Amino acid sequence: MSILITRPAPAGEELVKRLRDIGKSAFSAPLIEIHPGAGLPLLSQKLQRLSAGDLVFLLSKNAVHYANKQLTQEGQLWPDQLSYYGIGKSTSLMFHQYTGLEILCPEQGETSEDLLQLSTLQKMSNKKILLLRGNGGREIIASTLRIRRGEVDYCECYSRQPVKYDAADFSRHWQQCDIKTIVVTSGEMLQLLYNLVTHSDGKAWLLGCDLIVVSERLANIAQTLGWQAIKVAKSADNDALIQALE
Repeated sequence: MSILITRPAPAGEELVKRLRDIGKSAFSAPLIEIHPGAGLPLLSQKLQRLSAGDLVFLLSKNAVHYANKQLTQEGQLWPDQLSYYGIGKSTSLMFHQYTGLEILCPEQGETSEDLLQLSTLQKMSNKKILLLRGNGGREIIASTLRIRRGEVDYCECYSRQPVKYDAADFSRHWQQCDIKTIVVTSGEMLQLLYNLVTHSDGKAWLLGCDLIVVSERLANIAQTLGWQAIKVAKSADNDALIQALE
């Protein structure tokens, strides 16, 4: 039995390598590609508009990577008077390693809902908030912080673009590789995967695979789509995914 990893490079390829190193049969089929975001040229200007005590949210490791790369290329530093928040531990650690700045994140969980439960985010009292994120995505953080009287702005630091596969070839190839477990790390990729496999035989194979997801929200979506065997990893980082695959 083999494992199919659908998360984009480089994390997807790294996960496949680590799984193979411990003797598992694993393959990579990224469902999205990550590109620099259209908002990057405006990042420095948006940060400069913020005042001491205003908030910046790093909503993924991709946001950290591309935002930091942009500022470095411009010879700019991250302002040290702002309050930084990360969606989870791995994103927050990456930001701290790049910048040396303090960043807050939930002790448990790596979802938007977990982040919004932090006590320091309950009353925004007209603070300015900048969300560093990809194109599109969930709006729960922005909408909730606006309800809490925050003034929210965005910067699109990276762009997620679907990878184009031939539907029949995709299904046939991975069935021949004896894929029995699939790892999916976002709702967008889960829907892309479900929509990609259209033939009835392929759909039966797909929904018959064990599914590893990274949140209860994704597990609920997967169950609605028709998956039965669903396991929720403790987080979206590769360490947690390997643990879930043991």
